[in-house]
Amino acid sequence: MKILMVGLGGIGQRHVRNLRTLLGSEIEILAFRFRNNSPVLTDQLKIEEGSSLEEKYAIRVYADLDQALAQKPEAVFVCNPSSLHLPIALRAAQAGCHLFIEKPLSHNFEQVEELINLVESRNIQAAVGYQMRFHPCLQRLHALIQETSIGRILTVRAEVGEYLPGWHTYEDYRQMYASKQELGGGVILSQIHELDYLYWLFGLPRCVFALGGQMSSLDLDVEDTVEILMECVMDGRSVPVSVHQDYVQRPPSRACQIIGDAGKILVDLRALTVDVFDSLGNQVESTSYEGFQRNQLFLDELKYFLECLQGKQTPLVGIRAGAQSLRMALAAKESLATGKVVNLTR
Repeated sequence: MKILMVGLGGIGQRHVRNLRTLLGSEIEILAFRFRNNSPVLTDQLKIEEGSSLEEKYAIRVYADLDQALAQKPEAVFVCNPSSLHLPIALRAAQAGCHLFIEKPLSHNFEQVEELINLVESRNIQAAVGYQMRFHPCLQRLHALIQETSIGRILTVRAEVGEYLPGWHTYEDYRQMYASKQELGGGVILSQIHELDYLYWLFGLPRCVFALGGQMSSLDLDVEDTVEILMECVMDGRSVPVSVHQDYVQRPPSRACQIIGDAGKILVDLRALTVDVFDSLGNQVESTSYEGFQRNQLFLDELKYFLECLQGKQTPLVGIRAGAQSLRMALAAKESLATGKVVNLTR
């Protein structure tokens, strides 16, 4: 199998390492690179001195995308900044390559429909990299919701916050795509995983309202603190679903709380726990996934994608699903800019 990587930052290198783990020498890895300034990184995002990416992972590098695509890779991994995803994805799809596109699908909706039409007309397997769908805590939460274990759901709150300069200690946070408007940065798109899993659990909201902005002392030109309120519909009822996102919290926080008329569910994605309480406040379930390694999410995601390439599966988050979470994120950005509720049913 031949894979082409576009983007070899932290996530691109993680995928390379995991592909080597899963397939060893059975896979030939190519890369389209024109800057060649990414250091070799470990799973812990530490710089590994003394080697190049080409040597470390036996990668064949091309400075021209057409030359790289001419090698006829089976799939292209699009791991560059969000604002560059779709131009690369479209050229790869036009060349007949399957696609793995890192989240978010893009930073705007331009060319999204074009990519959807191209992928579907050519029967291309195309997945968006939402590895949190493979998280055991969220999979348990999904099952609990399907079981109606806490009765009718009344309200939902998700939270994700982490100090941005601590994300990649090997680089100046001011140079990261997450810090730059022109590269598709900002906390709404950079931490879009919460919007994706809420879409998975509750569907596309009717409307979205957001407050926040660039509120910290960090040197950014994007929003770093946001509260998003969405109206979702369950069994014909309106259910308020809120999301908090920030670039400032220390220590980090990532959690979700579901309140029903017969109990509540608390998910702590940092502690790796799922706790369920009944209507009297008694704890009726406590599940811990202690010892679960974060990299397993990415391994499971890749295994699933490879099965898609073999015709055994269809993408868990395809282009259409990836477009829905992008719609939610862009609606939040629009609301943030206008101060108005954005309707998604129009």
